[in-house]
Amino acid sequence: MNDTVIRIEGLHKSYETSAGLFPVLKDVSLQIGAGEFVAIMGPSGSGKSTFMNILGCLDEPTAGRYLLNGRNVAELNRDELAGLRNRTIGFVFQGFNLLPRMSLQDNVALPLIYSGVDRTERQQRARDLLVKVGLERYFDSMPNKISGGQQQRVAIARALVNHPSLILADEPTGNLDSRTGEEIMALFESLNREGITIVLVTHETDIAHHAKRQVHFLDGRIVSDHPVQERTT
Repeated sequence: MNDTVIRIEGLHKSYETSAGLFPVLKDVSLQIGAGEFVAIMGPSGSGKSTFMNILGCLDEPTAGRYLLNGRNVAELNRDELAGLRNRTIGFVFQGFNLLPRMSLQDNVALPLIYSGVDRTERQQRARDLLVKVGLERYFDSMPNKISGGQQQRVAIARALVNHPSLILADEPTGNLDSRTGEEIMALFESLNREGITIVLVTHETDIAHHAKRQVHFLDGRIVSDHPVQERTT
């Protein structure tokens, strides 16, 4: 395997409920190398979304270790975690999460404000990425004036603006029709060919086949982990 980006060892996650502790993840171990494209699959309640939240440093495990680029996430302070989320990881969500009163260009540039990048560079990088995702004619458009597929392209551009080495995508095609979903997946494939590591949560088999590896969760455990066979045209 290439250099390991994600190393998960004996991960457990439980939540407090009125009936006591409820285990969501149970003894999960996984490695993902640089440049991989991995689909995380499983039925609702299998633990895949909780697992992705932990990968994104949005939640903490109850037990076990998570090493990201060789660093133990549990040993990082709040500022270090925030920096990791902002610079190392790009997030793409099902719901786009664009700010409705900001132009597409300003939406894409937003993470750069928190990185201390000056306005001129922020705007240039945002324009460059909107061109990259095929939206060069929409710099000044507002989110409600473009289609769902175009909004997801903006969200992907925003995820890329800090040059992350890892993209985490949670059901990124869930709100899109099948043709638009295929276009978004082709964009992810292109980014992966450039060397970006991508981890994608999906319950759709057709979407998962764009990845190079599939990891299946069931009842909080990994039940299969295998490469994806090449699709024939």
